[in-house]
Amino acid sequence: MSTPYPVVDLRSDTITRPSAAMRQAMADAEVGDDVYADDPTVNAFEAEVAELLGHEAGLFTPTGTMANQIALRLLVKPGEELACDRIAHVVRSESGAAAVFSGITTRTWESVAGRLDPAVVAELVTPNAGPHHVSTAAIAVENTHNFGGGTVQPPQAVRAVQQLARDTGMGLHLDGARLWNASVASGTGMADLAAGFDTVSVCFSKGLGAPIGSMLVSTADRIAAARVWRKRYGGGMRQVGVLAAAARYAVRHNVERLAEDHERAARLAAALGQKPELVETNIVVLPVPDAPAVGLAAREQGVIVSVLGPKVIRLVTHLDIDDDGLDRAIEVLTPLLAG
Repeated sequence: MSTPYPVVDLRSDTITRPSAAMRQAMADAEVGDDVYADDPTVNAFEAEVAELLGHEAGLFTPTGTMANQIALRLLVKPGEELACDRIAHVVRSESGAAAVFSGITTRTWESVAGRLDPAVVAELVTPNAGPHHVSTAAIAVENTHNFGGGTVQPPQAVRAVQQLARDTGMGLHLDGARLWNASVASGTGMADLAAGFDTVSVCFSKGLGAPIGSMLVSTADRIAAARVWRKRYGGGMRQVGVLAAAARYAVRHNVERLAEDHERAARLAAALGQKPELVETNIVVLPVPDAPAVGLAAREQGVIVSVLGPKVIRLVTHLDIDDDGLDRAIEVLTPLLAG
């Protein structure tokens, strides 16, 4: 890849680099041993995020996958079933962890752009299925929906699925890796979006720009159990306040600016012929005749995109993409998609 232009990397909002101010916050962090729950920066940050999301307690984890998998382990016993949509991150992009680590089976429903449909969910799940069949123990909801194209889940649909779970005794996990984006796009507070779920995960290393880190929130009892599972999964961390400080900086400084990413994604989508109603936040999913060929040709001109399948590419705006970068991406991709 040789080009006189700066590289425009639209693969994901995880590729951002810490700012000078974030690095300074990391350098200044007060630390302790978090395995002993002695890191003051982590302890304070866990309490802050739990309060922000309206839950009792929080647990800092190195990755969103670990946060999700611990939550599923708490809600679903080995041999029981998790229900989610077919392209949910917990089943598509976590390396089969629920089956490998927790003996969890999964059953999935079809969705349009990852959007929740309560009737489809109700038809799929089988809670209390008896001794001969697999009982659905929990439902996972993703908001925003990554592979759906950054879809914000409709509040009425979420409430209906929550009522279904309550009526039948199923657990509810919210994969809120990009819940910050849902909050900014919808104007709904984080606590309102997280309400009614037994466990909620949020990520700091996507749109918020931290180098690492996610948080699982729930009741104090569940988080106490989650701390044990984090250690079993190899996630016990020592002076991790250095990383929590970066995540705390991200939450305090980089949430409101997500609106800029959303605006750029909408402009990118419009320029490339995507339907505006399909782009709610910072992710643009485009059908193309030959995704690998488009990805390669774009890369050769300094624009990097994600190839999600033979005929699908994904473009994600983030804090390292400015208007000049967006213009360059449009300039490169327009003829490639037209061809």
